[in-house]
Amino acid sequence: MTEILALIPARGGSKGIPRKNIRSFAGFPLIAWSIAAAKQSDLVTRVIVSTDDEEIASVAREWGAETPFLRPTELAKDKTTDLPVFEHALKWLEGVEGYRPDILVQLRPTSPIRPKTMVDDSIRILLDHKDADCVRGVVPAAQNPFKMWRFDGENKPLNPLLEVDGIPEPYNAPRQMLPPVYWQTGHIDAISISTILQKKSLTGDVIYPLLIDPKYTVDIDTLVDWAKYEALVYGGLNMVTPGRTHRSMPEHIKLIICDFDGVVTDNLVLTDENGKETVSASRSDSMHINKLREMGIETMILSSEPNPVVKARAKKMGVEAIHNVGLQDKGRAMREILEQKNIKAENVIYIGNDLNDLPCFEIAGWSVAVADAYPEVIRAADHVLTKSGGHGAVRELCEIILSRMK
Repeated sequence: MTEILALIPARGGSKGIPRKNIRSFAGFPLIAWSIAAAKQSDLVTRVIVSTDDEEIASVAREWGAETPFLRPTELAKDKTTDLPVFEHALKWLEGVEGYRPDILVQLRPTSPIRPKTMVDDSIRILLDHKDADCVRGVVPAAQNPFKMWRFDGENKPLNPLLEVDGIPEPYNAPRQMLPPVYWQTGHIDAISISTILQKKSLTGDVIYPLLIDPKYTVDIDTLVDWAKYEALVYGGLNMVTPGRTHRSMPEHIKLIICDFDGVVTDNLVLTDENGKETVSASRSDSMHINKLREMGIETMILSSEPNPVVKARAKKMGVEAIHNVGLQDKGRAMREILEQKNIKAENVIYIGNDLNDLPCFEIAGWSVAVADAYPEVIRAADHVLTKSGGHGAVRELCEIILSRMK
């Protein structure tokens, strides 16, 4: 049996995004996405995280990876290269456990969005080509290096970065005349162990490509990247995920059901000395209700909140409301609503924020969480909004629906 080790490097000292490897990305610790890619492979036989950080190690174990050692501090610095990290892991595993894999697969946490077959595809390419030292994931380059220049100073001439045989001025040539160029991504490397231990390299000399669809191109370096790529998770890509696969928005929508506290409101309540409660909501959430109704999509509120403020706010918004539903009965109440209205669950969107909304998530054709929803709710959602409850979340959902129905 071919022993294939997936090794995920995750040091604790990230400066660009502090603690990024365990920061929540679309509801899951960032590192969990790479662990899931390895765990869901048919060919990987072992999954290990190499880290210098006890907290990262603990999170990695929660998501199914091994952490049999902690990486030495001197191998977890800003300028530490990958090779000594992998040499250390292989030396430790062979010296302490007598374990030596045949192939090592590197999965960088900062490229979490991967096609479902990526890991196994890369391994098979390596196994099928006996001359291969390594398989590296690549995508078509967004910028053409034949149109790039060496810059030696403002008062000095530019020099072309590259030359092309038969094309005297490639920087002036149409892109179609130039050789195709590919950019290496951080998604995956499948490496022969002899390449690492004997050639002292993570690639060797013979590198085969794994062509990756450019829409999966993700490399998180900044918080701006983080937000942008979280949105990509909910865009319907067929990808590896630590949770269940996200469903697409229904093609035919008949009903939107909203929780009240934490969705229509910001989940805070002000109470005076007489026990009268006041909640905060966004006027903008009502903006598109009538337009959706004209298109045959109704909106209603389903809440466990007994306070009549639910009915009052619903009336102001111009929507139906059912409230004072028991905390454990929202799923049952939702099924009764759909039966009464003769609406199929697959044509319903439910938007929630807390644990008692999860039964409704299981029923609805598309489940949506507000940005500040409880972590378990975010993990269960098909889509997560950028707005928090009571701050335009309902409006955002309405605008998403309207934009997709144009």
